[in-house]
Amino acid sequence: MRLITLALAFLLLLIQYPLWLGKGGWLRVKDFEAQVDVAHKRNAELLARNAKLDSEVRDLKDGTGAVEERARYELNMIKQNEIFIQIVGKDKAAPLAPLAPRPATPPQQ
Repeated sequence: MRLITLALAFLLLLIQYPLWLGKGGWLRVKDFEAQVDVAHKRNAELLARNAKLDSEVRDLKDGTGAVEERARYELNMIKQNEIFIQIVGKDKAAPLAPLAPRPATPPQQ
């Protein structure tokens, strides 16, 4: 009787092996679920970034306000007959100069 019990226990363990450690076992399923969660989070971040870029592209296509704003802040451009004033704090090293050329002034004698 003892031999039959040991044989049945061994068969039970043999049947359980694929369930826990096999190709489609519980451990691999948990690992894949973790990978899917990471992929979902990454996709959500990318969707938010794409929506932001899409709205920026639409704004640049439709309105001149966004183009003007980018020219002012990123390229330091100014309109004609406008005065550019930049206040530099103590922690800044050197002020940014506007890209527009200064009007030529005749030399004074």
